[in-house]
Amino acid sequence: MFQIQTLQPTYLPPPFHHQRHRIHAASRPSSTTLAVPLSTSNKNPSIQSLCKKGQLKQAIYLLTHEENPIQHTYELLIRSCAQQKNLSDAFTVHRHLIDNGFDEDPFLATKLIDMYSELDSIQHARKVFDEITNKTIYVWNAIFRSLSLSGYGEEVLSLYRKMNRIGMPSDRFTYTYALKACVVSESRISLLCHGKEIHAHILRHGYEGHVHVMTTLVDMYAKFGCVENASFVFSSMPVKNLVSWSAMIACFSKNGRPFEALELFREMMLESGDMLPNSVTMVSVLQACAAVSALEQGKLIHGYILRNGLDNILPVMSALVTMYARCGDLDLGRNVFNQMEKRDIVSWNSLISSYGIHGLGSEALAVFQEMVQQGMSPSPISFVSVLGACSHSGLVDEGKLIFDSMVKEHGIHPTVEHYACMVDLLGRANRLDEAAKLIADMRDEPGPKVWGALLGSCRIHCNVELAERASRRLFELEPRNAGNYVLLADIYAEAKMWDEVKRVKKLLEARGLQKVSGCSWIEVRRKIYSLKSTDELNPQIEQIHALLVNLSKEMMEKGYVPQTKVVLYDLDAEEKQRIVLGHSEKLAVAFGLINCSKGETIRITKNLRLCEDCHSFTKFISKFANREILVRDINRFHHFKDGECSCRDYW
Repeated sequence: MFQIQTLQPTYLPPPFHHQRHRIHAASRPSSTTLAVPLSTSNKNPSIQSLCKKGQLKQAIYLLTHEENPIQHTYELLIRSCAQQKNLSDAFTVHRHLIDNGFDEDPFLATKLIDMYSELDSIQHARKVFDEITNKTIYVWNAIFRSLSLSGYGEEVLSLYRKMNRIGMPSDRFTYTYALKACVVSESRISLLCHGKEIHAHILRHGYEGHVHVMTTLVDMYAKFGCVENASFVFSSMPVKNLVSWSAMIACFSKNGRPFEALELFREMMLESGDMLPNSVTMVSVLQACAAVSALEQGKLIHGYILRNGLDNILPVMSALVTMYARCGDLDLGRNVFNQMEKRDIVSWNSLISSYGIHGLGSEALAVFQEMVQQGMSPSPISFVSVLGACSHSGLVDEGKLIFDSMVKEHGIHPTVEHYACMVDLLGRANRLDEAAKLIADMRDEPGPKVWGALLGSCRIHCNVELAERASRRLFELEPRNAGNYVLLADIYAEAKMWDEVKRVKKLLEARGLQKVSGCSWIEVRRKIYSLKSTDELNPQIEQIHALLVNLSKEMMEKGYVPQTKVVLYDLDAEEKQRIVLGHSEKLAVAFGLINCSKGETIRITKNLRLCEDCHSFTKFISKFANREILVRDINRFHHFKDGECSCRDYW
């Protein structure tokens, strides 16, 4: 299929079990106290002054000698406890507050809940909520916020349902916290339905025009990967602010829709008037540029960042490093990194992974060691990045040393992701038995990533027996992942086990699964073109096919031999050659030769692993046409020049 997409350039306490003191009715706060401060008159000035100066101990000492402390005094004391991270003093203030009859004050209850949340004592925050009988919406919202921040999303939703049952009306904050609760728990699939229920509540109670609520709704759907739902909500918003636009751009960018992300950014710049994108917007746009290797558009975005003073924001600069590297210009990415006045762990990880995807394992290791020597502690992602770099370069011994150092030197216990990297490292190096033993010795249950890494290695080395073992586990763990079936069929095809190929293909059909179509992207004059092998809509398609046929014939005379083993059909050689000649990578190469300026580097991105024939074909083209070609597949970069590839046929 051959498909073309164009995109215009973007312009750019321990429980309080004690006897409460009896307080005269006139001095006890009313049970109908609103969740707003009462008097802030000049009572208890000494305590208030000490709190503002950060002298909490002295303030608490005076509290025991002060008569009738007012609400504002307690507010300042609670705030000081949170700021100084002092749980013991928090208990003291809380007990004194109860003794003075403020235990039914909703405003102070919200402050206590927030304080305990900041002190990582969510159980005491929940106790404050459970013990107050005068539960205004402010108190409900406070506990929703605290529980959400602590990852107790399901508990928030349970309380939200209880709140609805007792007839407590929600406000915009309630909906926002409830929506956020849907995505903070591990069991996200079961919580999506709750998010949709909250969406219905929002519409039923007339909050569809509230920009903050609807933006949170967009973000909720985005986190679940429900792009169409998010897009529908965004499109129906009568008013959109910068956060709204940024949320939708991020939704497209993080869910494999980079074209839409870039187009929406362009639309935002044209329609939003004085609304200037912020650092969050820029990170998402840079990620979209990286996804389709839109180098020229990425440079435009870089210029905008410099002109608008966003070049001192770490996430933006880290995203720039990654963008340049994933667009094939590693030198520019390194220059951005070198110019950063400050660097965090994300910045270092960006550079390490950048070298890794370009197959420069030794350079990635050097950056990792430099980072450690400068006193930066590696994160789990750091090890994923450096182990991946070792894998792409065949640095097995070095990778094993890094893996062993995780616990011994850095106190980080390997996760499934790290084991997957090690299985990939060993498997690519044809040390499959060692990889299988590593899996058998894992304390945790190997997940799809680990078994997938093993299956991928079996494909490289055509190990049928181990591939069948890995695929059985993968079919159990993720039965809807068509890629696993295709990988197994590839292995059977290379082994000429055609009956087994047919069996796997029938299994795919029986389960209603389809192979992911190969697709390649190329940027020409700041426009992104998408190409698939069987689409005839492009006006240049006949010219492209003719060029490929001629190039293929001429290259075959000079030693190019089509590698047709990648075709999963038992066909004659000529028909197999016709099929592989139509692969999207080759179409993109021909499109680039026709439309790029003479001598210009051709940059291509592929959504799948580069096949053996396209790899061989592109090596020949780079020499035959005297053209440098960069291809980034799902795993890494291939730099083709003068008939050679940077991967040295190790990928």
